[in-house]
Amino acid sequence: MLKKPSIKIQKYFLKNKKHFSTDLKENRRVVVTGLGCLSAIGQTWDVAWKNIVAGKCGIKRLTDPSFQNLPSLVAAQIPKDFAIEKHFAKSELKTMSLAIAYALIATEEALSTSQWTADDPKKQNRTGVAVGVGMIDLMGIVAASDALRRGYNRVSPYFVPRILPNMAAGQISIKYGLRGPNYAVSTACATGAHSIGDGFRFIQRNEADVMVCGAGEASINPLAFAGFCRLRALSTAFNNEPQKASRPFDEKRDGFVMGEGAAVLVLEELSHAKERNAPIFGEILGYGCSGDAAHLTSPHIDGLGAYLAMQRCIKDAKLNPTVDIGYINAHATSTPIGDAIEARAISRLFGDNVSKLAVSSTKGAHGHLLGSAGNLEALFTVLACRDGIIPPTINCESVSDDMKEINLVTNVSQPWNGNKRRIALKNAFGFGGTNACLCIAEFRE
Repeated sequence: MLKKPSIKIQKYFLKNKKHFSTDLKENRRVVVTGLGCLSAIGQTWDVAWKNIVAGKCGIKRLTDPSFQNLPSLVAAQIPKDFAIEKHFAKSELKTMSLAIAYALIATEEALSTSQWTADDPKKQNRTGVAVGVGMIDLMGIVAASDALRRGYNRVSPYFVPRILPNMAAGQISIKYGLRGPNYAVSTACATGAHSIGDGFRFIQRNEADVMVCGAGEASINPLAFAGFCRLRALSTAFNNEPQKASRPFDEKRDGFVMGEGAAVLVLEELSHAKERNAPIFGEILGYGCSGDAAHLTSPHIDGLGAYLAMQRCIKDAKLNPTVDIGYINAHATSTPIGDAIEARAISRLFGDNVSKLAVSSTKGAHGHLLGSAGNLEALFTVLACRDGIIPPTINCESVSDDMKEINLVTNVSQPWNGNKRRIALKNAFGFGGTNACLCIAEFRE
């Protein structure tokens, strides 16, 4: 027979009931209190946002000789003058891949922006991490394979920790002593959006008060390029005009442009944020997921998977798609098939109201960050809702007839007019038919 808990233990649980309850009847609102960013378009969140709004582009031609025999020669790289060694000791860099390092740098900025320090056990136990990586360190695997040919002892003892998809979350948790949910997904190009959505649910369910959410990606290497080129996924027609290569929704789009970097959002339960006077950038209202169940790399032609993710997200937020949603930050990667299918799904969901809905993709500016795409673009969506500015789809000069009913914001940012609360959707879709959608809004009491 189980012994009855002592009076002391009973009193402790009663006193701290809110930290153990998972009662879903509680309306726990989740706000964004911290932002961190490292990308080709900006190495901090505020600089990146200014450049996005201004319609600038961070895509350049690849000059490294190892890429020169490949069909695609354009990418959105972190600038070469970015000194990663200023952020880590040499011994630390041995333990992590570049994607993990990027995620740690973005996390440092996000926590600083949020002014959140988990400096006692109670705070540590209620702060979690949901940070993923889309692709593991391919060149690290190649290097380890070459080392093994020279002898077993040549393989780094950190080889396995460097390639595990959950190690970005692990490194963040260890560095900051965060003992809440320690979680990582690797869902291809939906990784970052799934991470934010799952972190949102952890807070809603009262499993955490604060979640560090996002993803990192560093896949600009010859092996990854060769693989994507063999899939005919990368842009090859603009090698001599790199800043025009990524052109979501445009008729001349011929494939995506690889990007790299990381973005991290600090999510927080509203009353927790207000108690400490935290900065509030926006609010997460809903989250929806779906599967295409169609093809390894291509969505189903009818866009059902994207439609279901958006529909479920809006339902989760308890909103009306034709009344409440004002903007969609599209996944649109600049591929001929994918962009058209997403446009079709948007038209299907919003019907006759689709012409009143603003749609854009910022990938023309920063490329496609694979696993770190949805989180970087979610960061821009939060700021669009906060500032009332809809970022542009650069390089979109002409769209085909099947997409002309979509109200695309092209080349120049636009003001978000009206007195209604600014509410947006952020789409992210990945290989294998995995889809995520976030509902993001400006914060209002």
